[in-house]
Amino acid sequence: MLRWSIVLWVLLAACRAKEPAALVSTNPAVTAKSWLALGDSYTIGQGVTATERFPAQTVALLQQKGIVVSALTYIATTGWTSSNLQTAINTQNPAAHDVVSLLIGVNDQYQLGADTTGYRQRFTQLLEKSIVLARGRAQQVVVLSIPDYSVTPFASGSDTARIRKELDLYNSINRSVTLAYGVAYLDITASTKEARTNPALLAPDGLHPSAQEYQKWAQRLAPVLEGMLK
Repeated sequence: MLRWSIVLWVLLAACRAKEPAALVSTNPAVTAKSWLALGDSYTIGQGVTATERFPAQTVALLQQKGIVVSALTYIATTGWTSSNLQTAINTQNPAAHDVVSLLIGVNDQYQLGADTTGYRQRFTQLLEKSIVLARGRAQQVVVLSIPDYSVTPFASGSDTARIRKELDLYNSINRSVTLAYGVAYLDITASTKEARTNPALLAPDGLHPSAQEYQKWAQRLAPVLEGMLK
């Protein structure tokens, strides 16, 4: 069924994978940093290579600025809801990192519809956990908004107006909670809407972002993390 197909998109995609150690600097004056990327298919980069994911592209941009992220750890899998992510974090019990990113909610909307009360509670708990994993520093956490998949070929034939409305509700929640905690918020939703008229911004599956779209996120995210990691 169409409603459940997003959950089945390569459910066994890489989880808590680390980027190659090639990013380690040989300059003893450079202090290597660590990044924990939490999320779902948008973070693990369903449909693109490991180096094309937005965290990996951001790390490459940071390296150009002399900031070395030697440990890029993912806890993210295609199809995950906020509940799935909570379970994975509790199970894997990751170490603290210099920065933590969080992008979650599309599968909550897809599977549960307008479950705004439940999402608010789960997202708040995940944000609080992200702050703990950033060594208790809210200023070292960044949240990304949920992309708008209503513009993709995958959603054609669905009630796209309802999808947009529900995603707007979810994003209004994650934005308000994020700002209330003093955490940085990056709205990438408007960027993803451009896929309506530019298919190059989509992966071959017609649903997830392409490397080109992720590059746009990385270009905006890199200065945010640069300020955190200097």
